[in-house]
Amino acid sequence: MKKLLHTFLLALAAAGLAFGGQTAAAQENPAEIRLGISAAGVGGKPKIGGSVVANIHLRGLLEEEFTKDGIKIVWYFFPGAGPATNEAFSNHKVDFGFHGDLPLIVGRSTGLKHKILFSTGKGGPIYFVVPAASQAKTLADLKGKTLSVFKGTNGQLFLARLLRAHGLIEKDFRIISQDTYAARTSLSTGDIDGTITSPWSLESRGVAKRLIEIHGDKGADGKYGVNPISSPTTVWVGEEFEQKYPHIVQRLVNVFIKAAAWSSEEENRETQYKLWTQSGSAYVDFKNDWDGYDLKLRHHPLLDEYYIARTKQAVAESLEFGLIRNDVSVDDWLEPKYLNNALKELGLENYWTPLDKDGKPVR
Repeated sequence: MKKLLHTFLLALAAAGLAFGGQTAAAQENPAEIRLGISAAGVGGKPKIGGSVVANIHLRGLLEEEFTKDGIKIVWYFFPGAGPATNEAFSNHKVDFGFHGDLPLIVGRSTGLKHKILFSTGKGGPIYFVVPAASQAKTLADLKGKTLSVFKGTNGQLFLARLLRAHGLIEKDFRIISQDTYAARTSLSTGDIDGTITSPWSLESRGVAKRLIEIHGDKGADGKYGVNPISSPTTVWVGEEFEQKYPHIVQRLVNVFIKAAAWSSEEENRETQYKLWTQSGSAYVDFKNDWDGYDLKLRHHPLLDEYYIARTKQAVAESLEFGLIRNDVSVDDWLEPKYLNNALKELGLENYWTPLDKDGKPVR
């Protein structure tokens, strides 16, 4: 009898251990992964274009990777852009974020705890656009006029850099804050005198024209090049999530870097343009903004010397323009191990060319 009781107790203990092990294993994964995207489509549509992030969302790649484990992927597309993503993160509503430089820096300067994982692109054109009837020939001709910018977003730094390059400052104009789509509407109705936006569909309707356009090297001869007004975009992870689920962070980064390689292939160029129109933006805007550019540069994920130098420059400019009050250290903000692991695991260590601090290729 004692032997039977002993055997029963051992079996019960073994079952308990097995159940406990299953419970522990279940706790190793989050119930969901929440991504805050600092953009939305036309009319607030929960779809965007023009990035690796868009390609991953529109192709369902994160869902494909994680749904089999019972992990739900939750996408938040914020018409309020970077400031809205920062607010969501501060309220523990998102785990990952997609940011331009200014909101990334503002969040960090105010104490948000996240780690930079990789970039989602560099280069690309910048256009300053005015109403079709505008008589302005230079930015100086618009002094005292109304310009639109989405304050708190990377567009505010773009405009500040552009004005400085022409010997001007924001106080030379009446600056109002509008999101991208509101600004485009105001431009077409003549309610504003200029803004930074893609011009093509506006020009095709005869409601706007380019006053200034700035390009990096389009890569026609295989060279890399950067735009002095634009800056790299970034994907980050909250420190709490990263410390708790490093294996999930690695899997997510692997998905992104694999998608960045797919997005960088010339054979996938047209497919991307067509995917991106699901955001509600016109095909012609994507085609003209991207045609002729080196896709490997536009989708460049490396945290190289250029990324670090440009981020440090953006911090300095944010202080200079009074957009932040506290300095931000960049070097201890980066967490490149997940990117490096992904590049190695996917055989992509030499796929993208690192850039030096001036945007020149490091051979």
